[in-house]
Amino acid sequence: MDLPEAEWRKRLSPEQYHVLREGGTERAFTGVYWDNHDEGAYRCAACGESLFDSGTKFDSGSGWPSFTGPAAQDHVTLHEDRTHGMVRTEVRCGKCGGHLGHVFPDGPGPEGLRYCINSAALDFEKK
Repeated sequence: MDLPEAEWRKRLSPEQYHVLREGGTERAFTGVYWDNHDEGAYRCAACGESLFDSGTKFDSGSGWPSFTGPAAQDHVTLHEDRTHGMVRTEVRCGKCGGHLGHVFPDGPGPEGLRYCINSAALDFEKK
């Protein structure tokens, strides 16, 4: 999904635009979903793609919504991120390319991964 930046600015709030289109990060413990325990699906706030299921969400103590894995592997893409003097793995929406957050190798799930995702990049569909 490729839209002109002016269209993204119209569709997204300023915080969503900063995170999804500029690779920004919300402050820890400030996002609407970091402490959400409802059952349902987390979707991309930009395009609606199904990204994560509440069954894979866990409390990592980081202040951001954390998941052990995506709803489907092709719904996210992973990219090397060398910003801020670190080497990390960035997570983007597989449909629109929006920045979601990062994945780290310290999660509790079967793959040992923690998808650390910005609330501003997500919409939640309650079950």
